[in-house]
Order: sequence, then C-alpha cells, then structure tokens
Amino acid sequence: MKIAVTGKGGVGKTTLAGGLARLLAKQGFNVVAVDADPDANLASSLGIPEEEMAGVVPIADMKELIAERTGSKPGTFGSYFKMNPKVDDLPEALSKLHDGVRLLIMGTVKEGGGGCICPESVMLKALLQHLLIARKDMVILDMEAGLEHLGRGTAASVDAMIIVIEPGMRSVQTANTIRKLASDLLVPRVYVVINKVQDPEEAEIISRRLDGLPLLGSISFSPVVRRADIEGKSPYDLDSAFVEEVREIKDRLFAELGVEE
Repeated sequence: MKIAVTGKGGVGKTTLAGGLARLLAKQGFNVVAVDADPDANLASSLGIPEEEMAGVVPIADMKELIAERTGSKPGTFGSYFKMNPKVDDLPEALSKLHDGVRLLIMGTVKEGGGGCICPESVMLKALLQHLLIARKDMVILDMEAGLEHLGRGTAASVDAMIIVIEPGMRSVQTANTIRKLASDLLVPRVYVVINKVQDPEEAEIISRRLDGLPLLGSISFSPVVRRADIEGKSPYDLDSAFVEEVREIKDRLFAELGVEE
C-alpha cells in the first residue's frame, strides 16, 4: 500500500505519518517513510536521534548524484538531461534505517521560475514514481499541503490520501481545498483524521461538516505527544494511548481499502 499524509503545517500530519510507519513496521511490513515536506522533521517523529541525522543531505541537494544520474551539468540552465534517471538503487543507498522503517528525505527543489523542469525535480519525481509503482514496500509519504511532489501519474498510484486537520472550521476548509487538489491529481481515495481532540464532541461536530469526506478517526490532544515533539522524540515510544489510536486509524483504513493482513 502507498499512503500519502497531508495537511497544513502544525496540524500533526508528521506525527501521524511517523506513528503509522512505526506501527506498520512493528506489524511486519517493509516500510519506506518519505519526508516530502520542506519543513523536514519526520525523522524525529520516527524516533531517530538528532545526532544520527547530522550531516544527512536531502536528495534534492545532492548535486553530484543528480548530475550523474540525469546527465546534467551543475550550475547550468537550459541544458539537456535525462528525463528517466536510474533510481532503483537509491532507496537502499540513501535511506536511514530505524526500527524497521527506511527514511528518505526528499528536500525542496529551488526552481528559478514557476513551472520549470529541472534535473532536481525530474530526479525526485522519478524516485517517487519508482517507490509508488515498482516497489512492493508499504510507503508512507509525509507531504506538504500543496502536494508539490506529486504529478498526475504518480498521484494516481497512491492508494489513499489522509488529510490531517485540527478541530475548527478553517481546518475543514483546508481539507476541502486539499481534496480538490487530490481529485485533480486523480488520487483514488481521500480520508480525514482529526488531531488534537480535547473533547469527543469536537470530533463529532467537525465530522458533520466534512461535506462527505470520510473520517478514519481522531487522535486525542496529549501532553505526552507535545513533549515528545519538543524533545525530538517519537510519540510512538512514549504514549501507548497514541499508539492505540493510530492502530484504530490504520485498521479502519485497511478495512476501507479491503486489505487483508
């Protein structure tokens, strides 16, 4: 299965993505977690110590590798380069392995103009396409709200997109905006998870305002999860209630998609 997790910054999408990845690895799946958010912090959500990530370079910033694989010349503009670079060896070569989860940090393409096609973007999209189409792993994508890394052909290979929101109408409006983007990209199924719920009635009120978006579940507001975020640790390792809520969300998702374990 290939699952994209998205939402506005600060709503807890990375917390959910990290929790899902750790849970699935614990259940015996081969898991690749992809940090495709410019504000990359999936590593801490997975529980990877900060010192282990020191010196790790996002793939978008690996100029020599990109030049080698695409045939481009670093620092030049308008040159010819390959649109189908070799990427099948990169998940093993460039990932950080932690508790059964392989983490890949994509990075951000610093394009000189809107809509330009550059070697960096070609490399990232080729790698994502390989992960989503060619590999048999369970892939969890931690996306930004704009879904910038996903092209139409790649997005159609995502089995489900989970939009993480907070209790509040502005978050609901954001969910509807992301749903429109997902529909334009041909993502087949879109679901919602409500995070930071302090009262069960909050989740009930918000669920009635989702305009048909199916709700997978909710995650309670937790001082333990908040502290884990501050300390750069994984909530999965510190909060059993959080783990159980993620498990319920995952079980409901599998049921929705007809996946047998």
